[in-house]
Amino acid sequence: MRSVLIILVILNIYCGYVFPQQDPEFSQNTNVLNYFNPGAAGSMDKICLTAVHREQWVGFKGAPSTSFFNANGSFSLLGANHGASLSILNDSYGFNTDLSLGVSYAYRIDIGSGKLGIGLNMGILNKAIAPEWNIPAGLGSVEGDPYIPKNNESRVAFDMGLGFFYRSEQLFFGISTTHLNQARIRYQDATPYMVRHYYATAGYKLQLMNPLYEVMPSFVLKSDGNANQLYVSTMVRYNKKLWGGVSYRAGDAIVGILGIELFNGVGVTYSYDFVTSRIGKYSDGSHEFSLNYCFDLSLDKTPQKYKSVRFL
Repeated sequence: MRSVLIILVILNIYCGYVFPQQDPEFSQNTNVLNYFNPGAAGSMDKICLTAVHREQWVGFKGAPSTSFFNANGSFSLLGANHGASLSILNDSYGFNTDLSLGVSYAYRIDIGSGKLGIGLNMGILNKAIAPEWNIPAGLGSVEGDPYIPKNNESRVAFDMGLGFFYRSEQLFFGISTTHLNQARIRYQDATPYMVRHYYATAGYKLQLMNPLYEVMPSFVLKSDGNANQLYVSTMVRYNKKLWGGVSYRAGDAIVGILGIELFNGVGVTYSYDFVTSRIGKYSDGSHEFSLNYCFDLSLDKTPQKYKSVRFL
């Protein structure tokens, strides 16, 4: 049964000339803002390093496995504030392995108590496929269909993204698009293209009466123009060192999240997806780990030594 399901998934990916919902799934969306919104580059006003690894639908053959790394920070130049970001993504699913490398730049404007980042992302995307078809009897054949790949192939394309992101002490929100140029992947037998994905996201930090506790609701709405997905989350943070919460991805999963600051601002977060869709019958859920570290490069001047005329 699992073989049938994975074949149906791959066929769904390759039917026609486009790849629907090509962007990988994440549960810890606030840790990967720089993946889908280049306007978020430098929004923390610090140097931030983030690494995320996700194993989706554990136990399901051909299930997605995604690794993401991002380094971003802000800087001042010619009297203006800017943000820059470097991202690396490796996403494996079915017969596919996608590797992308992107750089982002954001021009940041002071608005009210926060800053608006207007960002552009540019990068390269390598899409490789190594098909190993094993179709049960009675389900037909891949032969004769020009849109189903039969040989190993690897193609590189130029990719772009655009985003607007606003952050203040209490609030953030943004809109963005990935695959702005809808890059074409020129396989031997077909030329599908990357579909634009659109994102809207927002979050708020609410300080409770007890100053040690903060509640942080957020949401992400994702669309490729045909299918939409809503992700809502509520996190509670204690003393800025321990956090946890529950998230819901409409029609797909309920997510439990737990994180802790280990030392000197290094945070580790783990989340588990309780899959609510039908595919949950054939998997053991999804695991996601992230490691995050932010630091400030501004250095205080070293205190100057001096001798007092009163103590010679």
